[in-house]
Amino acid sequence: MIQELKIKNFMSFRDEVTLNFEATKDKTFDKTHLVEVEPNVRLLRFAMVYGANASGKSNLLYALDFLQEFIFTKTTDLEEKTGTVPFKLDASTPNEPSEFSLKFYHNSKKYWYELKLDQQRVYLERLYCYNTNRPTKLFERTWESGESVLFFNQNVITISPAAIEELSLKCLPNMSFFAARAQVNVAMHEIDDAREWFRNGILPMVQPRTRMFEYASEKMLENAILKDYLLDFVHRADFNISDVKTVMEKQPIPPKMLNMMLLDDDAPSEVKEKLKQEKAFDQVRTSFIHQVHNNRGDETYTLPDIYQSEGTRRTIGIEAAIFEALQKQAFLFIDEIESSLHPDLVEFVIEQFLSQSNRSQLLVTTHYDPLLNTVGDDLIRKDSVWFTEKDETGNTDLYSLVEYKGLNRISSLQKAYRNGVFGALPNIKK
Repeated sequence: MIQELKIKNFMSFRDEVTLNFEATKDKTFDKTHLVEVEPNVRLLRFAMVYGANASGKSNLLYALDFLQEFIFTKTTDLEEKTGTVPFKLDASTPNEPSEFSLKFYHNSKKYWYELKLDQQRVYLERLYCYNTNRPTKLFERTWESGESVLFFNQNVITISPAAIEELSLKCLPNMSFFAARAQVNVAMHEIDDAREWFRNGILPMVQPRTRMFEYASEKMLENAILKDYLLDFVHRADFNISDVKTVMEKQPIPPKMLNMMLLDDDAPSEVKEKLKQEKAFDQVRTSFIHQVHNNRGDETYTLPDIYQSEGTRRTIGIEAAIFEALQKQAFLFIDEIESSLHPDLVEFVIEQFLSQSNRSQLLVTTHYDPLLNTVGDDLIRKDSVWFTEKDETGNTDLYSLVEYKGLNRISSLQKAYRNGVFGALPNIKK
């Protein structure tokens, strides 16, 4: 579970901001919203971020997305960019490193990862674990005299000089230590535990344009439990769907497209050989069974997925991702969760996630402010609400609802937000 994320000089975040999942002392919904990861440390399972368009809400999610991708990206090209995007609306920040700090729990142990890099190289990379209240450094990677230098805490990790030398050679300036570590056969269990969390503990970012329905269809084909989960959800959400059928079909490839695919230098030879023989590709076909009642009585009809609404398709995709997060007890983040979804359905999705009591976490951005009226005594905790606001310099600030005093005296948080009490609104000129 994530405890804390800090970002500096990344996209619209010029100054350091902190997203903290550590709960306040409030006891509201503590059985469904909170996990006590260690004595006196309670982490939230859900958080949502409000803000005007272009205020930086999505950039917060992109920071997590960037971290996960960079950590596992291998490269052999020293000229390849790291992929970080520094704050551009300033004369100095484009030439300064981006900085990230992430504290998380995995297998009941707390870790702290730090990364400092620009578009060409990593300047600092550290990993700590907490065996006591104080952090113990596992490894440190610095940039000295034009090269990466690795340090390992031999009190915790026993690693030979030969292995360190091999890791140093593999650890190119523009890639992470974890990506280099994957290329070296050496035991380092404490580090690999953290690496496992980065690989399986954070799911890919879900955006409005992400093809989530196709993802759900493929997963249903191989997982009957997921299919039952989705059918139960759509039934309770009143989608008038009684069953879903998924099959794998061979689809012929047009000759011109086949030739282009065979000429692709990046395509593996075994893939090209399969294309030559079959001249087709595998495609999942999904159909929905609908039961209706009319003057003839009860009837059943089968419709292909193309006749389902965009809202139905996206809901099924989001729920498939939530199912995976619940199964893996992982972190899932969704940009503009309300996209194509009815407001009542947005609340239902969140409610159903929170009803599953485990260590999964869900972070969403949204413009759907009626959710604020569920804060406090209906669905959502006060410390789960965050805002982003961009100032006149273009810098994004991130702050929590609980930073405001007198919340209990506000009859409607939605109206207060609309009236500008919490900021994070578009500044529309009239």
